[in-house]
Amino acid sequence: MSKQTQIRRITVPQIAARKGGDPIVSLTSYHAHTAAIVDKVADFILVGDSLGMVMHGMNSTVGVPLDLMIMHGRAVVRGTERALIVVDMPFGSYEESPNMAFRNAAKIMKETQCGAVKLEGGARMAETIRFLTERGVPVMAHIGLTPQSSHVMGGFKTQGREEETWDAHIADAKAVAEAGAFAVVVEGVVEPLAVKITRAIDIPTIGIGASAACDGQILVLEDMLGLSPWTPKFVKVYGRLGDMIEDAVRAYADEVKSRAFPGEDHVYR
Repeated sequence: MSKQTQIRRITVPQIAARKGGDPIVSLTSYHAHTAAIVDKVADFILVGDSLGMVMHGMNSTVGVPLDLMIMHGRAVVRGTERALIVVDMPFGSYEESPNMAFRNAAKIMKETQCGAVKLEGGARMAETIRFLTERGVPVMAHIGLTPQSSHVMGGFKTQGREEETWDAHIADAKAVAEAGAFAVVVEGVVEPLAVKITRAIDIPTIGIGASAACDGQILVLEDMLGLSPWTPKFVKVYGRLGDMIEDAVRAYADEVKSRAFPGEDHVYR
C-alpha cells in the first residue's frame, strides 16, 4: 500500500520571510467549499469578520460575535490543506486588556486549529500584540482603514489623503512590527503612504485598497467574484457569479413552473 504524502501547511515564519520577495496571495473565505478552491492558490486565507456583512447582512463588522468567527473558522480549516489560516478577532474580544485578548485568541486557536489571529489597531494595540506573541499566539496586525472603528472614523474613508497624517500611520506600522506582528494588513490608504509604510518596516505588508507596492494583496472573495451587493471602488471584479446564480435560479424556476423539472434523468429509482 502506497504511503500517502502529507501536505504541509504554509507557516507563519514562511509568510514573514516573504518580505520583499514573491508577492503574497491572499483572499477571505468563510466556508469549507470556497476555502477548498482558494486553498489551491492562496498563501494564507483570512476568515475575516467581514463575514458579518457579506454573509449575515450586517451593516458593519461591529456586531460579529466571537462564536460566529469560531464556527466559520472551523469550516475553513476543515476545507483546506496547505494555506495558513488566519482568523479575525472580532470587535470587543481583545480591546479591553491583553489578558482578555489572550483568552479569546487562545479560544479561537484551540477551537478552530487556525495558524494565527488578526486584530485591528496600530500603536494602541502594540502592548496587546507583544503580550500575545510572547505567549505563543501569532498575530497579523491591521492598520489604516480599520472597519471595526468605522463609527469613530465616520465611515469607510480612505486614509492618508492629508500628508500631515502620514507620520501617525507609519508610526502605527512600526509599533506593530516592533511588538512582534508577523505581517500587517494595510487597508484603504493612498498609494504614496502605502509605499512609505512598506519601506519602513521589516514585516510583510498586505494591501487591500492600498498599493501594488505592498508585499502582498488580499480581497474579500465575494467582492472579486461579483457576489456582493456593493463593491468597493478599488476592487477589480474577476467574475460575475451573482449574475450567473440569478440566471440559474430563474432557469430552475421556469422549469418548475412549466412542469419540465426534474425530468427523467433526475429521478431516484
